[in-house]
Amino acid sequence: MRLPFTPVDGLCRRCGRAAAGLDGEFLCEDCRCHRPQYDRAASVFRLENDARDLVNAFKFRDRVHLRSDFADFLEGLARVRFRLSEVACIVPMPSTTPHRWLRGYNQCAILASALSKRVGIPCRALLKRVGNPARQGGLSEEDRRVNVVGTFAALRKASAFAGKTVLVVDDIMTTGSTLSEAAKTLKSAGVGKVWAITVARSLRELL
Repeated sequence: MRLPFTPVDGLCRRCGRAAAGLDGEFLCEDCRCHRPQYDRAASVFRLENDARDLVNAFKFRDRVHLRSDFADFLEGLARVRFRLSEVACIVPMPSTTPHRWLRGYNQCAILASALSKRVGIPCRALLKRVGNPARQGGLSEEDRRVNVVGTFAALRKASAFAGKTVLVVDDIMTTGSTLSEAAKTLKSAGVGKVWAITVARSLRELL
């Protein structure tokens, strides 16, 4: 099995998107135009081939035993891409009520809890889903941004992290619109910086 790990260099310093042939960090055109609300993001894999199969098995087919391997990869990436000494808590991306009913679990909460234990940073649920947005799959990039507006609410305990940095854990990053809206909601509750880490990313590299 060959897993398509994302590179550790030549990345947008905000969204973590890779650009072939570039060294160091830069700010990509998309982040300059749309200014995502999260401050930094990183992903372990590109969502393709064996990585896609593993993530889908974990997310949709109850293969929760994969959390240990994924948490190992997330820990390694987090230690390289983030200053963990600044992170006050790890925040799982909340799932919608229908998804929890269908799957019986929130895969992001499982990942966040496992990562929390590895790095010794507390895991706290600071967000909940609200409203009933359309599925993001199949929507254009702009429609995705519009679709997620107002779909999160901060829980009361988020105020305890006013001015602090939190690390949001999600399974897949596509355009980053969901993570950006989650970050916007956390910042509206007073959180200082929002960093994000995901198992996989489905966007192609920049050309």
